[in-house]
Amino acid sequence: MEPLPKDGESAAGAGGEPSRGAASSSGVVVQVREKKGPLRAAIPYMPFPVAVICLFLNTFVPGLGTFVSAFTVLCGARTDLPDRHMCCVFWLNIAAALIQILTAIVMVGWIMSIFWGMDMVILASKYSALALPAPTSL
Repeated sequence: MEPLPKDGESAAGAGGEPSRGAASSSGVVVQVREKKGPLRAAIPYMPFPVAVICLFLNTFVPGLGTFVSAFTVLCGARTDLPDRHMCCVFWLNIAAALIQILTAIVMVGWIMSIFWGMDMVILASKYSALALPAPTSL
């Protein structure tokens, strides 16, 4: 009986390669990717402070932060839809804002708006972590 892998380790061992003493059937590495719909993939990667402002706006006025984020696409913010034109991504964000505003009456849009804002902050934190240069020692 083999011991279970610890947290952070895969069944294939450290580094993604099969361990030397393992049987040939125990070296399978599974990769999981999240598949996003077009509206979700149109959320722009914004600077962190702008994403926090959009989350704040979405929390108190459903759809307003999403509407503001649509204009960041026109200012050059990246999205997960590289094959679509900037104007198309802009209109997808406007559509998401309208959906949030129109369905806020039954609370669905308000909840969607808050989650949308949280996704903006999560994407912004990933973007800022990737965009910062590595620290150098003096």
